[in-house]
Amino acid sequence: MAGFLVKRFLQAIFVVIAITLLVSFAIRLTGDPAVTMFQGGGSMTEDDLARIRAALGTDKPFLVQYSDFLKGMLTLDFGRSFVGGTQVSTLIGKAVPATLMLAFVSMAVSIALSIPLGIMAATRKGKGVDQAIRIFSLIGLSFPNFWLATMLVLLFSITFNLLPPSGMGGIQSYIMPAFTMAVILTATNVRLVRTAMLDTLQSQYVMVARAKGLSESKVLYKHALRNCAIPLITYFGLQFGGLLGGIVVIERVFNWPGLGTLAFDAVAARDYPVLQAVITVLSLMIVGINLLVDIAYGLVDPRIRTE
Repeated sequence: MAGFLVKRFLQAIFVVIAITLLVSFAIRLTGDPAVTMFQGGGSMTEDDLARIRAALGTDKPFLVQYSDFLKGMLTLDFGRSFVGGTQVSTLIGKAVPATLMLAFVSMAVSIALSIPLGIMAATRKGKGVDQAIRIFSLIGLSFPNFWLATMLVLLFSITFNLLPPSGMGGIQSYIMPAFTMAVILTATNVRLVRTAMLDTLQSQYVMVARAKGLSESKVLYKHALRNCAIPLITYFGLQFGGLLGGIVVIERVFNWPGLGTLAFDAVAARDYPVLQAVITVLSLMIVGINLLVDIAYGLVDPRIRTE
């Protein structure tokens, strides 16, 4: 087990380093932040740009800048924003809870919908209910999330004035962004639950439970669902990691004060420290979730530890 854990940790570290290196290199191809900061400030000379680059630290070689970033990452010191001079760690600290809260709510709504719908489809295979649920999941997969988010804002905020169009406030502010994410997730999860339940319902222990005269609800939820829960939990965990990466577009549409909005603003301003920090934090969360899922699966299934 120790070798399995070491291998997974080393893989996670390698992934994080590779992602941060690629991002650090790519964002420097987007332009010079010194020029962006000087725009609108009158005429500029090379000496002016050189002073700004020296103040920002962008005059150093790329590898030196990346090395400084890695050193700061170990102490959660991501430097200061090029725009405003605020500590990047302060900006990240405010954005992470907002992103995680929206992701948790979206995932919870999806699981609450997909499990009963998936079980209903599996127990009524080939019938009208099953066909309707499968059509619903196909339609849900066909919706681009940014389009669905825009339509919800137009309908419930602008047309009927029922929900706030943007920002993070009370419970109402979660409804549209969480529903947007939950539709896409549920469309996938329903199909997964249905497939897992169909396989489980053919098992001998389910037939024995029914032969004993147990109620259908006990057979489904106590025996069948519990025994197919391991692959479902594994998939939900991996899906949550992917959700963190895909939620950035939804945050921008709803002006949600999370990591996605922070990343968009940083791209527009060529704010290297903020963008590097956002992508690094997202990568760490996604890799961390995947690592926990790998470890949990290894504890349950010893065969995986030898892979």
